[in-house]
Amino acid sequence: MQCLSFPLHPGNCTALCTTAVRVCSSPDAQNAFKVRISIKTALGDNAYAWDANEEYLFRAMVAFAMRRYSSKSTTQISNVLLCNVTDRVSFWFVVTDSSKNVTTVPGSEVEAAIRMNRNRINNAFLLSDKTLQFLKITSTLSPPVEPSTPVWIIVFGVVLCLIVAGIVFLIVSGIQKHKKKNKESTERENLEEKVEVTLENGIPCEALDLKAGHINGVFAAEDERFTSL
Repeated sequence: MQCLSFPLHPGNCTALCTTAVRVCSSPDAQNAFKVRISIKTALGDNAYAWDANEEYLFRAMVAFAMRRYSSKSTTQISNVLLCNVTDRVSFWFVVTDSSKNVTTVPGSEVEAAIRMNRNRINNAFLLSDKTLQFLKITSTLSPPVEPSTPVWIIVFGVVLCLIVAGIVFLIVSGIQKHKKKNKESTERENLEEKVEVTLENGIPCEALDLKAGHINGVFAAEDERFTSL
């Protein structure tokens, strides 16, 4: 059994040590949390050694999390006890009540404080939820990534494009129909002009097959009569 020692006020030493011995003797006790750290996995060749300074920082971060979680909390670094630290960097920790050092802070409060400040704790050690594991505390979920452009703007843009495309289609269709109508009107006017000219020259309308471009039989007979003269 290993229990970390750190500066204590003389009046609190016996109470804290008693609590630490009790927790370290039964690390799976209520309100105790196991931590597993994988520095080599996270940082590779840039991995740092886990030593007393890192342990002090961990206790400080837990105390910070407790104080930030509850404005009434007076948790000190000395209230965070680490037990059974292994070379593979795993240990148990418990937070004692600053007003009653013989008792521990309820696990639900510690868990809530850790979850609330999980990113701050991870960043302090350059680790993530996968490489700094609180085994009894579920990993925090990363906030959903929001698109740079709001969804409603994208939907509005699509609808607007469809409306514009519909308007353009109607305009183009109208122009084409108008051109076709004008063309038919022009052809009809040209045909009427040719008919009028034909009537003025004394030749019946039937003398010309305007569409086929053939000479009518009546006109052909007249032509032969004049030719023979």
